[in-house]
Amino acid sequence: MIDVRRALREHPQLAEAGVVAVAAGLTLFVMRLRQSGLSVYPQLSSGAYVRWMVTDLGSLVPLSACVALYWRRRHPVALALVLVAVSVVWPVVVPLLIALFTVAGTCSGRTTLRVTGVALLPVVAHVALAPYTVSLSVATALSAVAFVGGAVGWGLNVAGMRERARHAEEEAHLRAEQARQHAREEIAREMHDVLAHRLTLLSVHAGALEFHPTASPAQVAEAAGVIRQSAGQALEDLQDVLRVLRTPTVDAHAEPPQPTLGDIDRLTEEARAAGATVEMRRDVEDVTTMDPTAGRAAYRILQEALTNHRKHAPDGPLRLSLTGGAREGLTIKARNPIQPQRSAPPGGGGQGLIGINERAALAGGTMRRVLTDTEFSLEVWLPWTR
Repeated sequence: MIDVRRALREHPQLAEAGVVAVAAGLTLFVMRLRQSGLSVYPQLSSGAYVRWMVTDLGSLVPLSACVALYWRRRHPVALALVLVAVSVVWPVVVPLLIALFTVAGTCSGRTTLRVTGVALLPVVAHVALAPYTVSLSVATALSAVAFVGGAVGWGLNVAGMRERARHAEEEAHLRAEQARQHAREEIAREMHDVLAHRLTLLSVHAGALEFHPTASPAQVAEAAGVIRQSAGQALEDLQDVLRVLRTPTVDAHAEPPQPTLGDIDRLTEEARAAGATVEMRRDVEDVTTMDPTAGRAAYRILQEALTNHRKHAPDGPLRLSLTGGAREGLTIKARNPIQPQRSAPPGGGGQGLIGINERAALAGGTMRRVLTDTEFSLEVWLPWTR
């Protein structure tokens, strides 16, 4: 089955030729009506002149006006004005209405109003000159106004639909761009949280080897094993993120398995194995009942707290506290002493707290931090369910 609309969109010249053909057929019909004394648009012509117009020679002008419609989109205003002038003598009301429709659909509102006013001038002129020329019936005046108004109104409606479609397309592009930006930000947060955690572990163990050259072979082997394991895990985490980036469509299977709050024991053990002093206090309900999004945010927040501790206060203890349940939500507290003489390692960037705040906000929670001369404390509240 042939898709007519698609064919006309792909070959606009066919659509214009069809408009010309339809306009020519309707014009011949209007000419016959005019010969019979019926008129839908005022003309300054006598009956004898009308009879001459429907002869073979006289019909060339109206049919030529129909052919001119083929170029109506290139010069809509000029064509409409010419047809208004021609319409006072020849019955070219059909191509005139099509030209007015094109003006309304493609030109500005001010231009459309002016051309419409010019198209109604013959009606005003005939009403004013009625005592001196052929009488103009009320039906002819009303039909002229109705036809002109209908053509212009239809054109304005089509222009409005086209404008709304354009706005809808722009909004769709904007939403798609916002979605892509959100995805980029989410991936950036994920890479920062995962890789920063692994790389700081590498930095701690490498620093231990650097500052303890007299370590026993067993200690060196243990540190090298931890470095190798952390480097391998960092590469695996990076491959997971890149795998998501390469996935052509996002579906339920595109994202790798994500950690939850139930994995915090492994996280704290890794930190202790790297030499950090981590004190954990937990008073929470069954974490399996927690919303997966909030649980994942809690895990990443704790991971970032451990990373920041290794960067800025590795010699002091980190006190973590998890309290709450389904009714009051989950409260995460992290406290560590301040070491003002210690400089942050290269590439710190200060993005950790920003990432924690963003994750808490996306999960529907809040973040509060307090910095004193001796201690830094962080408190995050997350809803248990969303």
